[in-house]
This record gives sequence, C-alpha cells and structure tokens, in this order.
Amino acid sequence: MASVIGAFIALVAVGTLRTVTGTRERVEANCRCAEELRFAADMVRTDLMNLYRDTDVSKTKLVGVMAETDAGLIMDLTMRVVGAGPARAGQPEGDVYEVQYFLHKEEKAEQEKSVLMRRLCPIVGMEDDIESQGGILTVIAENIVGFDVQFFDGSEWQMEWGPGEKLLPALVEVSLAGQGSGDEEKAEIMVRNFVVSFPRLGQKTQGGSDATVESE
Repeated sequence: MASVIGAFIALVAVGTLRTVTGTRERVEANCRCAEELRFAADMVRTDLMNLYRDTDVSKTKLVGVMAETDAGLIMDLTMRVVGAGPARAGQPEGDVYEVQYFLHKEEKAEQEKSVLMRRLCPIVGMEDDIESQGGILTVIAENIVGFDVQFFDGSEWQMEWGPGEKLLPALVEVSLAGQGSGDEEKAEIMVRNFVVSFPRLGQKTQGGSDATVESE
C-alpha cells in the first residue's frame, strides 16, 4: 500500500513539474515575442518618421506593394530616410539611406520561421537605389507571422502605395503580428500597430503621431 501511494505521489509530482515547466516556457516565449514586436515596431516607426522629404518629388520615396513570393503575397515597404549615422565604417556615404522591410521564411533548427527583414542601402548618389546597390540585410525580429501596411490618401485607406504616386499619404498604418509559442496549436498571437502622419511640406510639422494596440 505504501509503495502504491508513493508511486501515485511521484506521478502527480512529475505531472505538476511538467505543467509548470511548460507554462514557464510559454511565458518566456511570449515575453520574447512581445519584446521583438516592440523593437520591430519602434524601428519601422523611426524610419517612417525620418522619411527623407524633398521639394523635388522624384527624390522622395515611399513605396508599399504586395510582392509575390514562394510563401504567397507579402508586403514590401521601401522608403528613403535620413540616417542618424554611417552604415559602413570608412565608406563614402551621405545621410540619405534607402530602407526596405519584408517578411522572409527561413529554416532554423529544422523548423520554418517567419522573420522580419530590413535592408539598408547607403545612397551615395540620388540615382542609386537598393536594386542597383544591394544593401545591408539584417534580421529585425523572429516569429513575425504578419506584416501589413495601409495608406490613407485623405479620403480612404489603400492596400498599396505605388511608385507612381506624386504625393505622400496622409497617414500610414503598420501592423505587426507575432507568434509567441512554437506550438502552433497553443501559440498565442500578439499584435502591435501604430499610425504615422505626414504633414504637407510648408506646414508646421508636429512629428509622427502614433497609437499602439497590443493584444494576445
């Protein structure tokens, strides 16, 4: 009888330990995901608020289009920004850079993950761009399963903002979604979004206004 009771207690203890361990791992994964979402959102927002603007509209660039890839349609956001510091030490660079954001599927530890990529291309001459220069590619955040950008033209929201647009959108809304746990059945999806405004040139600039909403 004592052996049976002891075995039962041991089984209960092992089950409880596994539950506690699994819960702790999910909490840690969710915390990492929340931090990566916050970091990625802050970086995209900073680039948008530092958008390079010129009276010559051909030198100002903000393009958001749906690009077709093996993983399906993904948002491709490209813009020219004013950089805070050099991207390449000892190389000739100005203070204008071209930045591109997009999602990329990669295999890591025999698992497929979706990551948010950032490509930074120093613009030495205003005719240069990412297509001709390549740029520096960096992983900004892992386990990002959604990257959506919408553009408000003053009357309605648009899913894309093509290179042929002559004006900047009045507002840009960016939404990022992250998957907290590696188990897709138990995974928690967290969302972070913000809005950046672009006052017209010649008007008093109040900076990019933003509101962030986060949910599980």
